[in-house]
Amino acid sequence: MGVTDPAGPVMDRDEVDRALARLGAEHEAIETSLLALQDHAGRRLLEGAALTGVTKDRWAAAETSITELWAYFDAYTGALRAARAIRSRRRWSSREDLLELAELLRGEAVTVAGSLAGGADSPALLSERFSLESLVDRMNERYAAGLDLVVAADAVWSALPARIDLLAAELRRTRELAHSVGVRPGEHPAGDDLERITRVLTALRERVVSDPLAYWVAASGSSAPGGGRPDTTVYDREARALDDVRREIDAVLTVRQDAEQRLVRLRDLLGRADRTLAEARTARGEVLAKIAATEVPVVSGPPTALHEQLAAASEYRRHAQWHRLSPLLEALEVKAEDELLRARESLTAVTAPLAVRAELRGRLDAYRAKVVRHGFAEDPLLIERYDAARRMLWSAPCDLRVAEQTVLRYQRAVAELLGRPRVLGQDGNGEGERR
Repeated sequence: MGVTDPAGPVMDRDEVDRALARLGAEHEAIETSLLALQDHAGRRLLEGAALTGVTKDRWAAAETSITELWAYFDAYTGALRAARAIRSRRRWSSREDLLELAELLRGEAVTVAGSLAGGADSPALLSERFSLESLVDRMNERYAAGLDLVVAADAVWSALPARIDLLAAELRRTRELAHSVGVRPGEHPAGDDLERITRVLTALRERVVSDPLAYWVAASGSSAPGGGRPDTTVYDREARALDDVRREIDAVLTVRQDAEQRLVRLRDLLGRADRTLAEARTARGEVLAKIAATEVPVVSGPPTALHEQLAAASEYRRHAQWHRLSPLLEALEVKAEDELLRARESLTAVTAPLAVRAELRGRLDAYRAKVVRHGFAEDPLLIERYDAARRMLWSAPCDLRVAEQTVLRYQRAVAELLGRPRVLGQDGNGEGERR
């Protein structure tokens, strides 16, 4: 809408004509703006909606203000029409005509009566006088306020309900899919989340429709009508929550597709763990019988709890309880791997003495072969020490500490006979001749 520039204190005929031309252009701009506001889709929606909250209060005030705006415009139109009538009396206006026009165009010649004069936020006056310039300013203020409200409400209605409806449709599809895989309220957290999202979206849409201005964030520092954006905080939060639920359901669907394969692998892992523990228990009996003065770790029994959970997982699959099967399989896969590792460590710890004995036997035979290769197989000292070491290592129970000492004595005797440097350290790593 236009703004009237103040004219000078004296007006001649040319100044009058220019002022009338300017006021006529402003009149057309104001009328065009008012008609556009009248036909604005947001305004029609506001007039027909069952409003609540802040929108109801603000629209009630704005509706009164828009009605007053048309009355101001009518007063402005009447003043302009009167000025044009005076100017059209004669081609060359008289001094009296010019004085009358100057008063009408510059002075406070427009009277607005009744409640219109006070404005929406001021006490009502009996009447108030305006100049055409100040009347345009008043109309501009009312127009900007009304347009701001209409544009804001229309922007929220254009943005949020459609997005909420799309999300609600996606929510319905997700609920159907969730139900098909056993994700239901009260049975799975994702089912509870779907119920909560449904309630929130329903309430959000109802309030957005009835109170759109509650979801409008005005732009900071902006004076333009409609400056701001719809507040999508609640919508965005629920959209993210639905994405989380969809990912959870996708995980459940994945479980349904590969459940049997994962169960077979779990049975294999636990079977290998059971066999390894059984081997460790057998080895422990052998060690206790064959190795003396050695502490042998106790071997635990089979993982009964894991077998029970595996049986429960099979039942869940049989009854299509995928939402229960999914977390159980994930936990079992970790536990089964740990159990197999524990069984292998137990077997290694139990058979360690047998491994030491085997290493000593191998070392003794290696030195015996070296002696034969160098032609000293009949040396009495070597035969004596070899036989002593062999008796220790092939007798039961075997004292590993004593057996190791006899093997070392045989190594030293071989080294001295062959003229080799002394045997390396006696820690079991690197004994033998220096290469």
